[in-house]
Amino acid sequence: MTESKPIKVMIVDDHPVVRTGLTAVLHAFDDLDLVGEAGSGTEALAKCQESLPDVILMDMLMPDMDGLETTIAILDQYPDVKILVLTSFSKEDLVHKAMEAGAVGYLLKNAPIHTLAEAIRSASVGQTTLAPEATQALIRARTGHQRPGHDLSERERQVLALVIGGLSNAEIALQLSISPDTVKHHVSACISKLGAANRAQAAALAVEYQITSKSGSTV
Repeated sequence: MTESKPIKVMIVDDHPVVRTGLTAVLHAFDDLDLVGEAGSGTEALAKCQESLPDVILMDMLMPDMDGLETTIAILDQYPDVKILVLTSFSKEDLVHKAMEAGAVGYLLKNAPIHTLAEAIRSASVGQTTLAPEATQALIRARTGHQRPGHDLSERERQVLALVIGGLSNAEIALQLSISPDTVKHHVSACISKLGAANRAQAAALAVEYQITSKSGSTV
């Protein structure tokens, strides 16, 4: 059986001490391979061509080109690269702009090393990982200061409750006597209105804020 190749990771951060610390973290995991580091956006673009990383750990606040500009520029030239933001800031506009720019995840620098490692693995296959603070920022950006889920329709709450229960779209359609396409539409609406990255995160937010109950009744 052929072993999978290590995930190639590049660090982009203007602070040498941060890069040194992240290098030590990456070396602790056999499936993560540090292939380059850069102290600026301009340097990151040049290093990308040399190392062709799978995942880039991207700081947001840097001189020359900031993290947003660098993310956009890298993805324009290397669309297969996955950008995982790793920063100290979780401001609403910054999180929103980073995800709009194409980042697949957003973590804070105080994240545990195993959380970071798992986020890199998820990013390498296009899966989103968000720090709780980033999730909250996205929710506030989408809903203002109103309670998450305030704008969900009665049907959307019913569908979301069944998603929490682990039902597939086909199973939800059968239980509610609606078409699978209608279920898909409702699930997408729930994800969007909650500012979630995916179906699982929408369900987690619904549980956290008690938007529905697992039995399918609304609260």
